[in-house]
Amino acid sequence: MQRIRLRYTKRGRLRFTSHRDFQRAFERALRRAEVPMAYSAGFTPHPKVSYANAAPTGVGSEAEYLEIALTAQRDPEKLRALLDESLPTGLDIIDAVEARTSGLADRLTASVWELRLDGVTVDAAEKAVATFLAAETVEVQRKTKNGMRTFDTRGAVAELQALPPQADRPLDDACAILRLVVRHLTPAVRPDDVLSGLRAVADLAPPVPAAVTRLAQGLFDEESGTVTDPLAPDREAAPAAPQTAAGTVSATAPEGPAA
Repeated sequence: MQRIRLRYTKRGRLRFTSHRDFQRAFERALRRAEVPMAYSAGFTPHPKVSYANAAPTGVGSEAEYLEIALTAQRDPEKLRALLDESLPTGLDIIDAVEARTSGLADRLTASVWELRLDGVTVDAAEKAVATFLAAETVEVQRKTKNGMRTFDTRGAVAELQALPPQADRPLDDACAILRLVVRHLTPAVRPDDVLSGLRAVADLAPPVPAAVTRLAQGLFDEESGTVTDPLAPDREAAPAAPQTAAGTVSATAPEGPAA
């Protein structure tokens, strides 16, 4: 059995696709691409697909991950291209590697988020960020399927900064960008929880809902404060390309002097 790990996106209007809708679309893509899927046993066999830490409905993402099990060997890049062609634009398969290590979900310990705050000036956002970071705890409440839960948003945020928007916006159009790194804790703290925390401690209340996009997720490096690529260990574990009979000599030999 071969295992392939895929990175996919949720862009544009497809950010409003629920996780269940994506599951249905992805399983249709598997059938269209004629992928030799492994199936579970029992009375209702289903394709062996493992989803890891999917983004909430309404949130865009550049870094969603899943793993599939195959009954026959396939080239990861060719498989990626076939699946990408079989999915609607916006749900794009952008990376594929053969799984050569264990614990993909264990390497998803943090996410990098971008929140676009239309109607909020960069100065106001910077002041709110400074107040938030200076607090020891910032607790908010959110209703979950198990009832009301309290979250310490400050403890989950490893990094938070306010940035100006891209140059494509008019200078008189107020807009601030929040870039934050959120650790994956239990209970999970979401970007909207952080916005609730900013509202609680700094009275930051955007006049319109924030546009939220996950830029990356992976293992959080405490020393550098960065989120690393979770597929990198699988690439590093791939066997080296076989050498030629001449050892490490390049495939094209230098030309000798003209006769």
